[in-house]
Amino acid sequence: MTLEDLKIFVAACEAGSLSALARQLGKTQSAVSQHISRLEKELGVPLLERSGRGISPTPAGEVFRDLSLEGLDAIEVGLKRVREIRDGEVGTLTITTGGTTVRHFLRNTIVRFRDRHPSVNLRFLPASSTRRCFDILRLEQADLAFVTTGETVRGIDERTVVQQQLFLLTAPDDPFAKRKSLCLADLQEIRYLGLSAGTSHRDAIQQAASEHGVILTPEIVFDDFDTASVFVELGMGHAIVPAVQAHNFAANGAVAAVLISDLPPVNVGWAYRHVAYLAAPARDFMQEFEQDLEEMKQLPGVNVHTLES
Repeated sequence: MTLEDLKIFVAACEAGSLSALARQLGKTQSAVSQHISRLEKELGVPLLERSGRGISPTPAGEVFRDLSLEGLDAIEVGLKRVREIRDGEVGTLTITTGGTTVRHFLRNTIVRFRDRHPSVNLRFLPASSTRRCFDILRLEQADLAFVTTGETVRGIDERTVVQQQLFLLTAPDDPFAKRKSLCLADLQEIRYLGLSAGTSHRDAIQQAASEHGVILTPEIVFDDFDTASVFVELGMGHAIVPAVQAHNFAANGAVAAVLISDLPPVNVGWAYRHVAYLAAPARDFMQEFEQDLEEMKQLPGVNVHTLES
């Protein structure tokens, strides 16, 4: 039994598919399966159940996954921090987040951080979902993640920094653009442009709409809010976006943004492993971001949580 065996087993439980995990790790599916088989042989019990829908842990696998994860977290963080003490200042800060988050949230922070920490190599790993960001954190491929918060995941800590109400993005000459606010019932007949399945924002929107008896079936599906804004500009329909993005899109006048009053707000913020042992550059980057939060306070539909609040 090796640390690599344990890490791949835990990641497999989260991924739900050995082939998907193999692609993430840049390994063959056979190589990933060998790690799992070695554990099962040593423990004498099956750890994963295989079906047409993928894989899931057996009862024994669930126990072993949870306890292994706690141990792996402690070992990996300990090794990383000891190396940092040995080698001096950390040379790289890696952040994983959605593909357009840099534009809407982090770009000013990045400029200030680079000015103040020129020796730190800043690296970004784009991810299509909060779940994927968590996987990257767990595999020690990133120090920080900027994600939709609120989902409890073992071994991952979160801090919400911005709560955003949701807005309908529409063409400036659309009748909705003249409204101060809308409710979900108003959206029953819109040409809806929606996020890809599996994203936290889409799940929240679909659940809230369903509770109000509104069915939102996307005519076009996209992976990020920037693409949604382009489709709205082209007259393809309406999209639902969070407050910060809504403000940025509407600023140039190509689209309008109208508050949807009965959609619950969504939270975004930082995710990391073991906040007490975060490397100094990660802490400094988060602190630097506090300046941008002060500006976001002025935006409609935005509620900011600073370190002091």
